Amino acid sequence: MCPFINFPAHQLFLKEGLKRIQHRSVHSLPGTTIRDKILALKEERNAIILVHNYQLPEVQDIADLCGDSLELSRAAATMDAEVIVFCGVDFMAETAAILSPNKTVLLPAPDACCPMAQMISAEELRFAKARNPDAAVVCYVNTTAEVKAESDICCTSSNAVKVVNSVKQDRVIFVPDRNLGRYAARFTKKEVLPWEGFCIVHDQITPAHVAAARQAHPGAVLIVHPECRPEVIDLADRVASTSGIIHKVCTSPEQDFIIGTEVGVLHRLGKECPMKRCYPLSQAAVCRNMKKTDLAKVRDALQTLRPRITVPDEIADRARGAIERMLAL
Repeated sequence: MCPFINFPAHQLFLKEGLKRIQHRSVHSLPGTTIRDKILALKEERNAIILVHNYQLPEVQDIADLCGDSLELSRAAATMDAEVIVFCGVDFMAETAAILSPNKTVLLPAPDACCPMAQMISAEELRFAKARNPDAAVVCYVNTTAEVKAESDICCTSSNAVKVVNSVKQDRVIFVPDRNLGRYAARFTKKEVLPWEGFCIVHDQITPAHVAAARQAHPGAVLIVHPECRPEVIDLADRVASTSGIIHKVCTSPEQDFIIGTEVGVLHRLGKECPMKRCYPLSQAAVCRNMKKTDLAKVRDALQTLRPRITVPDEIADRARGAIERMLAL
């Protein structure tokens, strides 16, 4: 079970996580030997390595594909590989297993979980559905397979508005992210009932962070993730998913950007848009679970083909239906 961090304690949680990451990056730089071993094992196993944008820089650098969770799983389903190594958190590997049922899906860090995904269970969602029988259920991809199986349709942070507007019902139960649900509610006439879940990284960003960043980087374009609080979104110049942020920075004429999401994306921005200057909205925007995967764990997963992520067929079939209904849009 992913540990839930009570809100008053999460500031310390993130601060300590940042210290550990900084210590690792300075004092434990990986050598070429382990990289060579990973590449050899990858070829031997006919594997692909999928890496989320929030992973450690050295893990991003060995990726076959780097991106958001669902785009990675969709791409992997079309690729000729027997093994998928998913460098991310648990629900992402589950989604890959759902979309690629005939492939071996590995999660190198088995304790890498998403606290927000654990903020709702299938049983709780069934109870909410019973109390609101006239409402459609839209679930964010940041959910367990069991919750997806209880939902009518999935959404991502980039298409949440489109998905909410696509359902025929006038009322929508939106799970589990209250901030993304409230963001989608701005652009629909439907009644959106947001669940009270949240991303512990994005939800801790405040208007005070915005004020400090604006003062430090006057004139920079502020782009924030829709998992941020409404009052932070109100202060932003643009709102976009993680991959959307990368696209906007790389294609915009502006040169200076304040990035309102997890700090791991700055590494990819530095590689893909080296001429742009990008600053974190909050230095504390660090997901400790996303940093649990390292090169040694990737190597070990390829050697042992463990830990393997599987989803029972009955749950996978229903969850796949919710995902496919979204993709049909």
